[in-house]
Amino acid sequence: MIKIYQTDLETNKMKKINQIAKGCWINMTNPSEEEIKDICNKLNIQEDFIRYSLDYEEKARIDYEEDDDTVLFILDVPIKEKEQEREIYTTMPIGIIVVRDDYIVTVSLKELALLEDFTTGKVKGFATYKKSRFILQIMFKNSSQYLNSLKLINRETELTEYTLKKSMKNEEILKLLDLEKSLVYITTSLRANEAVMERTVKIKNIKLYEDDEDILEDAIIENKQAIEMSKIYTDVLNSSMDAYSSLISNNLNETMKLLTSITIIISIPTLIASLWGMNVEVPFEITEYGFWILCAIAIVITTVTVILLNKKGLLRR
Repeated sequence: MIKIYQTDLETNKMKKINQIAKGCWINMTNPSEEEIKDICNKLNIQEDFIRYSLDYEEKARIDYEEDDDTVLFILDVPIKEKEQEREIYTTMPIGIIVVRDDYIVTVSLKELALLEDFTTGKVKGFATYKKSRFILQIMFKNSSQYLNSLKLINRETELTEYTLKKSMKNEEILKLLDLEKSLVYITTSLRANEAVMERTVKIKNIKLYEDDEDILEDAIIENKQAIEMSKIYTDVLNSSMDAYSSLISNNLNETMKLLTSITIIISIPTLIASLWGMNVEVPFEITEYGFWILCAIAIVITTVTVILLNKKGLLRR
């Protein structure tokens, strides 16, 4: 799917247009082969620049062609998707192609919330013909989205831990594992995005004005803050996972201890009954009250055993 937007120079308002024009923004979402070839032919750019952005495993980086002044920025953006019927926070690439000083193209596999504020005109100072600023604004908005995602992960972690305190269930443990995996994805992507931002200043094809440098600086600060938050949340979650692992192991030991004690208690009457059930002469076999005497002996020994085990704390969890 392809959507084309352009900011009117007189009204400074963005509108959707049907044909490619100089200074426009071309937003490509999961484009077909025909759409890729059509855009590449019209803009005279490499197809690889678009295909790189559609590779789910593509890492954040900058690529450019000095011959035709075309620069490709690939950033990792945070998304939430389902994995084996469970939701997980992960990242996916978005490609931003600056085609000379004429066009800017964004390419992604899915529709991204990151671009919604741009398409609805909610971003202050945004104009399609200000290509350098557009890139930096995307970087800043992307860093802010990472911060929001990290806050949501932290909130979900707290809720899951609260549930775990009441009852140990596999579902909650798996939820914590998913959140831990999410933090790994996010931390890796944030560091890759940081390298792209720091390298942006060195790209000769990208002209940065004073206001643009302020936006880039804010984006780098937000990204660094997100990295620090991610590191803190990861450390906290790892500590929690270790604590719950120890708690589960301790609960298992307590359960095994209790079951072992119960087994010992039950085995005493069984042992006595087995000994007096042999086909040999045994005490009390000719006594009228022999059965009741054996029952009394079993009860006394069992009672003493229960008292001793209870004193040692082997009958409590």
